[in-house]
Amino acid sequence: MTQKLACLVERVIAHGERVYTLVLKPERPAPRFRPGQFLHLALDRYDPTGFWPDSRVFSIASGPAERDRLSLTYAVHGRFTERMEAEALEGRHVWIKLPYGDFVIDANADVALFAGGTGVTAFTAFLEVLPPECPHQVLVAYGARHDSLLIYRDALERCAARARAIELMYFVEQPQGVVPSTHTGRVAVDTVWPRLRDARRTQFYISGPPPMLKGIARDLTDRGADPGAIHIDAWE
Repeated sequence: MTQKLACLVERVIAHGERVYTLVLKPERPAPRFRPGQFLHLALDRYDPTGFWPDSRVFSIASGPAERDRLSLTYAVHGRFTERMEAEALEGRHVWIKLPYGDFVIDANADVALFAGGTGVTAFTAFLEVLPPECPHQVLVAYGARHDSLLIYRDALERCAARARAIELMYFVEQPQGVVPSTHTGRVAVDTVWPRLRDARRTQFYISGPPPMLKGIARDLTDRGADPGAIHIDAWE
């Protein structure tokens, strides 16, 4: 069941190039949610006797056990996120309603996760709770414009150190040599495909900017992937 909660902005992490992570402390523990679900965030005060204010949706980046703290990451694109940059400051309050969405990864199959920029937050909660003994391949292809914008790299590598099923591939459009073993350019199906254990039995999940969603889905289809095995985080 969804709930509406006031939240204290406890921490704002600036990653550079107008990309931020917010750590929110809800007024009471958030309702239970599944990895991959999202929340609506509003900046204007919510009056329970009226309508829900203007809001935007963001993947819940933190794990489902962390109901006292919720994290989300956003890039400034458009009027609402410009307001977030100016108003969602430490010590201020925002309002959320959650959980929503069915972009939930099948943990009982081999999966390939394609993440562009802040789209990686659709996968972080899943990776955080993946059991160490998972027998299925979990291949993560994570891309950003610059090395410094692979902001969840350390978190992903901690997950991979715990769960051996996780394999990480990094893609950087303008590499600076900071992150070893990166591929130059955008996340590419042609580069990922040879690393798949069994493409015919793999479920594919894509989260990122709209052009990426379309391009990766098209390239997977061209490779012969079953359209029913391609899942797109298309709430934008």
